[in-house]
Amino acid sequence: MKLDAVPQLTPLEPWIAQKIGAHARLDRAALCQYQLTCLNETLRHARADSPFYRRQLADAPTTLTTLDQLAGLPFTTPEDVRDNPLRFVGVSQDAIQRIVTLDSSGTTGEPKRIAFTSSDQQLTVDFFQVGMSTFTQASDTVLILLPGERPGSVGDLLAAALKRLGARAIVHGPIVDLSATINRIQREQVTILVGMPIQALLLARHPVGRMLKLNSLLLTADHVPYAIVGAVEKAWGCRVYNHYGMTEMGLGGGVECCAHRGYHLREADLLFEIIDPISGQPMPDGQPGEIVFTTLTRRGMPLIRYRTGDLSRFIPGSCPCGTVLKTLAHVRQRLSGIIDLGVAGNICIADLDEVLFAIDGVLNFSAQLSRGKRNQLLIDVLTTSECGAELHSALENALKQIPALQLASRAGQCDLVLTSSSQISSTPARLAKRTIEIRKEPSDQASTIV
Repeated sequence: MKLDAVPQLTPLEPWIAQKIGAHARLDRAALCQYQLTCLNETLRHARADSPFYRRQLADAPTTLTTLDQLAGLPFTTPEDVRDNPLRFVGVSQDAIQRIVTLDSSGTTGEPKRIAFTSSDQQLTVDFFQVGMSTFTQASDTVLILLPGERPGSVGDLLAAALKRLGARAIVHGPIVDLSATINRIQREQVTILVGMPIQALLLARHPVGRMLKLNSLLLTADHVPYAIVGAVEKAWGCRVYNHYGMTEMGLGGGVECCAHRGYHLREADLLFEIIDPISGQPMPDGQPGEIVFTTLTRRGMPLIRYRTGDLSRFIPGSCPCGTVLKTLAHVRQRLSGIIDLGVAGNICIADLDEVLFAIDGVLNFSAQLSRGKRNQLLIDVLTTSECGAELHSALENALKQIPALQLASRAGQCDLVLTSSSQISSTPARLAKRTIEIRKEPSDQASTIV
């Protein structure tokens, strides 16, 4: 990762200091006191106005005296939101400005619906404005490769934030035609891109796209493989920043500073915890676990101890930028994405990302584990050109470097099957978040490579 010689203080710190009424440099103790005050107000509001939390918090203390007491409150799960979306709402229906419906990903029952008031969405615009100021100047033109056609959508909110900075914002939407997108980047003299990691890789490995001149790139909406960061930096020579967020957080959660050490968090609006996924107990700084958050300033749909399913840890010690804000390590995997290979251990999509995206010519891939008498891990790789013997061999060798796959093959627990195809047209394929799909029955495949 490229680092500034002397990383500047994250702009989130003075912004948060202003939000909590600090008159000088942000103090951790003052921030914690502010969080406790907001937490108690959120609990009061949720208990009084949200039917779900009126029942959920019936036996909880009416007032917490320390932040540590939050660990005694029950969790909120994605299933709770999916099953009772409207029962979470804490304001009148006419006060809701936007409801975002999230795909249920095959789960039975209603999809998740996350509701926001106008003031809730303005809090997101505030965060986007300050976060983007980390690397955005008034002279920049920013192309947003995210949905933005609807008012209040992520692209629309980001564009509003950039206009506050004086920058020129172009809401492009997800890439449909690579050549058309590259032409627009050149024609509009774009200096910053915002989009998903796979979108950036598709552009960086396009014959013309790799010649683009960019200052910065913000990757978001999916976990960011280090291999993709390296490929993009190699192609464009620009700085790459990571953003962490999800719709349930109000779209924004944290963003990297110039030190690229991890995410600094939106701590005046969200209270983050790391818990043991099994016991639910808080984990000390430095130890990995599941990310849990509580909204502190949201009115439309407060969420208390919401389990994200994402895995990370708080990084101990001070960030080189000098902030007192916490640093959350890069999110690389989800609990639901960890696949058990028996005595060989576990594998996740991030393991495949790092070995496959490091190979020139790889644009994307899909992975599917077929469970049967003998498991098969089926990997279909999308490449920039016809996959000749040399590239196919490189893919095989890369996959063989993953320890769990080595052990599973030697133990006779899993066969690895590799297929590949080239990008035939200028229209990108498979831009969805990457997961390892599980099937109960093995498919009929013949080309076992290990």
